[in-house]
Amino acid sequence: MKGRLLGNRYEIIEKIGGGGMALVYKARCQLLNRFVAVKILRPEFTSDEDFISKFKRESQAAASLSHPNIVNIYDVGNEDNDVYYIVMEYVKGRTLKQVIKERGALEADECINIGKQIALALQHAHTNHIVHRDIKPHNILITDDSRVKVTDFGIARAATASTVTNTGSVIGSVHYFSPEQARGGYTDEKSDLYSLGIVLYEMATGRVPFEGESPIAIALKHIHEDVTPPSVINKHIPKALEDIIMKLIQKDQSKRYNNAKEILEDFNQALKQPMGDFVKIDEDDDSPTQVIPAIKDEDIKTTRNTLRNTGKEKEKDHKNRWIIWGAIATAFILALIFIGSMFYFNDIFTGQEKEVPDVVGIPYEKAKENLENIGLKAEYVEQFSSEFEEGYVIAQDPKSGELVKAGYPIKLTISKGSKMVEVPNLVNRNVNEIDAILFNANLKEGFVKYEYNPLPIGVVISQSPEAKSKVPEGSEISVVVSQGPETKTILMPNLVGKDINTAKKTIETSGLIWGNIEYKFDDNVAKDLVIAQSIAPETEVEEKRVVDLIVSKGPEDVTPPGDGNALKSIDLTIYFSTAKQEEFKLRIVKEQEGSLVEVYNGIENRSKGEKKITIQGRGKATLYIYFDDVQATTPKQIDFETGKLIKND
Repeated sequence: MKGRLLGNRYEIIEKIGGGGMALVYKARCQLLNRFVAVKILRPEFTSDEDFISKFKRESQAAASLSHPNIVNIYDVGNEDNDVYYIVMEYVKGRTLKQVIKERGALEADECINIGKQIALALQHAHTNHIVHRDIKPHNILITDDSRVKVTDFGIARAATASTVTNTGSVIGSVHYFSPEQARGGYTDEKSDLYSLGIVLYEMATGRVPFEGESPIAIALKHIHEDVTPPSVINKHIPKALEDIIMKLIQKDQSKRYNNAKEILEDFNQALKQPMGDFVKIDEDDDSPTQVIPAIKDEDIKTTRNTLRNTGKEKEKDHKNRWIIWGAIATAFILALIFIGSMFYFNDIFTGQEKEVPDVVGIPYEKAKENLENIGLKAEYVEQFSSEFEEGYVIAQDPKSGELVKAGYPIKLTISKGSKMVEVPNLVNRNVNEIDAILFNANLKEGFVKYEYNPLPIGVVISQSPEAKSKVPEGSEISVVVSQGPETKTILMPNLVGKDINTAKKTIETSGLIWGNIEYKFDDNVAKDLVIAQSIAPETEVEEKRVVDLIVSKGPEDVTPPGDGNALKSIDLTIYFSTAKQEEFKLRIVKEQEGSLVEVYNGIENRSKGEKKITIQGRGKATLYIYFDDVQATTPKQIDFETGKLIKND
């Protein structure tokens, strides 16, 4: 496959893994120039319609999921009906199985952190009615920044469809699948939760709970045998984590957690109270009716051999019967002596009961001294804590006030101080993504500040503390988020009546751009004065808008020299006594033959008393005078030919 181009887009680079149904290759997407993982159905299955169907079902199920803790599906396809493939997110990191092999048992808080992220992925899948059915460390990827990615929905299918496993073969991985999967029975979301419990068990102890000479032997142990409590293997496991594991791996589905949300709640509580007794486990001892796998010929042969060997052992037992009865009689006599001693020394034993003191919140050495002073022992496990200083007691078991015998070991949980975690890189990520990223890193979202920036709206500009720095677990990470480029607005100045040079300077100093300038003849506006502007005065506009102007070329001289129709001028005196403001805007509008033209616009001061203004025109016209856009006087009728007012105030 190396070097092959799939879908005219994905160039196969190298093989990076494989499973029971498919091989996984690293490839490069030539369209987007990025690395992807391509999962290709094994050649021996391409002619098997059943396997083809399962492979297609995988792509349909996985493609419907989108979550930070689930490997993304980008594309699906097939080549020449003999190569079926799925294009997935390429995750740089290691499988959880590799991590466990390298390190053995993981620390409790690390188990909980990984378990939380797996539970978040399952919660999303179960909400979308998808049951994974193959949760195991091999299908859990740990990225370089410690994020968990659940992959390989190779046998997943919608929970609303029929989920009774084919009786001919049981799908799944024998060390991790549930009793109902081992029996070939009904599987649902709780089957995934059982497998999660087995994964947690392996993380906490460094090994799986059941081993056997064959897959069938291991499957039978999942159905019939009790699991050795994790604390027997690793005495440093906190009680809360052990209780969560034991509830997850209950053989009866009804006794497990109802959903992933309940597990997340207990995980969070376990981080606060590692020795807490808050996990409720149904201890019903009634043996439920179980579905027993079909008996095969080889099973019968095995059973006969077992019975034959058992018969021989019975003969040996018969010969030694008298020896056994003698031992029983001796034991009975010793028991009577012991019971008599108990009555005799009753007061002594009773007097050795001690009340457990409260040692939570004090340094370990002091707590140990307090316990030993009253005849008790101190054992301890360490746990990261953001609430207690390093070396201080976080919790104790038994609790204070309980009565125990002298010499009884008191299990203390000692703080290792705040766990330091690496801050993930949030810069250039969308603000809507950071909550999930910080949650997976056991951090919290702090102050979010918005600033103008050339980056798109919602993209993180900067963060504090910076990426890759070490901070205590649970710390707040503050971010600055872009709200897009800043847009400044200004009020459009009035340019009408100003000469062109002044108008250009006004436009430039206002942060605007002058654009097209059109010159027109105008009988009423002097040459080089602005007649009109493309944006109305006093309008709020964005900075750097283009403003077009119409400028007067003056009156068009079409009258022969000496003609009496030449443009006439009239001097008009405006009195300011009726102005309401000390400083006000004066506007004069000329109406002639139904057309309105502004002939003057300027800022005046009432203290000056009056202003003489020269107005040009022909024939008769009406003048309207405004102080601050309020008509100041009655309209004035002017005859330009005589140079007189027809009607005054």
